[in-house]
Amino acid sequence: MTGWLLALQAIVTREALRFVQQRGRFVAALVRPLVWLLVFAAGFRAALGLSIIPPYQTYITYEVYIVPGLCGMILLFNGMQGSLSLVYDREMGSMRLLLTSPLPRGWLLFCKLLGGTAISILQAYAFLAIAALFDIRMPAMGYVSVLPALLLAGLMLGALGLALSSFIRQLENFAGVMNFVIFPMFFLSSALYPLWKMAESSPLLRDICAVNPFTHAVEMIRFALYMRFEPLSIAVTLGATAGFLALALWGYDPARGMMTRKG
Repeated sequence: MTGWLLALQAIVTREALRFVQQRGRFVAALVRPLVWLLVFAAGFRAALGLSIIPPYQTYITYEVYIVPGLCGMILLFNGMQGSLSLVYDREMGSMRLLLTSPLPRGWLLFCKLLGGTAISILQAYAFLAIAALFDIRMPAMGYVSVLPALLLAGLMLGALGLALSSFIRQLENFAGVMNFVIFPMFFLSSALYPLWKMAESSPLLRDICAVNPFTHAVEMIRFALYMRFEPLSIAVTLGATAGFLALALWGYDPARGMMTRKG
């Protein structure tokens, strides 16, 4: 068991050191949602005809409504950034060296996933703190109750990035694949618009958003910020996490990789 914990410490520490050395990544992760929050929120609110919306037995402004979605944006982009780092590590050979460890492959990948998720959560809390400075606040206890939701959502999106990295063969292909993942997942969700508002314009669009795992991750965060439990969203997020992890384990299977090279 000591070897397992040592591997966890080493991999998480490596991810933290890499993040500290990439200060631009931290700034970009905060600027992106802040632009949506402070610049585009007014325009979207006017376009949607919403000044206040009552989603969870309380009246909140549109800016407050999209904060959970923007937290999800941070987790989503960081999950994809982790995917990029994995592709880079594989090309440089460090990922292959890591997977030759005598520890189970699943544990090593989980350690990698946990390190990236911890960084994502820190960035999400930094964003919530900055939003509070602009008087966009949540209930005080909500900042505590949202931690498990951020952890689960971060694991799901990090697992998605992990699964994608096992199928991206070259760094040059990364941008194209990510554009087909990040933007559809984000815009076809309840991050920016309530599902009931989408149903008014297109029931089909609403149904697509309803089956999007990112929608359920955002709703889980949104409810958790108000100290409420949303069992459906939690169940869907857990199921998606397990599915993405299983796909990542299959993708990083050495036997499968040997068959691919032979083919």
